[in-house]
Amino acid sequence: MKSRCMVAKIEKQRHQKTGAPSLRGLGLVSQTANRKSPPPLHLWNPPYCGEIDIRIKADGTWIHEGSPIGRQAMVKLFSSIMIGGEDGRHYLITPVEKVGIKVDDAPFQAVSLAVENRQRADQALILTTNVGDMVTVGPEHPLTFETDAPTSGFKPYVLIRDWLKARVTRAITYDLVDLGGVEAVGGEPIFGIRSCGMFFPICPAGDIEP
Repeated sequence: MKSRCMVAKIEKQRHQKTGAPSLRGLGLVSQTANRKSPPPLHLWNPPYCGEIDIRIKADGTWIHEGSPIGRQAMVKLFSSIMIGGEDGRHYLITPVEKVGIKVDDAPFQAVSLAVENRQRADQALILTTNVGDMVTVGPEHPLTFETDAPTSGFKPYVLIRDWLKARVTRAITYDLVDLGGVEAVGGEPIFGIRSCGMFFPICPAGDIEP
């Protein structure tokens, strides 16, 4: 009930702003938020209706009109109806409309790691996000690594679903490095990590400090 009230409050605040699009249909989505199956986003093709004042900070905090959204149930509801685009933008979608939101880095955070068959050929890495999504690193949920300019280190990301990634937290990154090893890729020694039979390169082996 409180989640529905929060939805209504956000809809009302946006409706009162001149030109601010109303996120119609979100109340209907919230009524089924507790179902085990995710919303059928692939079946929805609503028109784009502008931007909403929601921002996801680099640390995963959701901000609405300058204030954090404190209720985790509300964050989970919004995350369940988020989609990404090939252009790198992010949207909230309902059966009747689509609105843009701002994302500073990645929309999700990978906050926990489980390892099956550790250090074996069939090792599998299972990551869980801050909104409860659980994925096994592999062909459908690959790991990628980007350079972190301020630290000259790297930032790991895992694909959660189409165009939506989770940034792996620093603590979990250390755990991933501990599981890593060196393999030849294109004739060059590369440091990386294995999961579900795939090798995910991190950096040249020579860049790893002893």
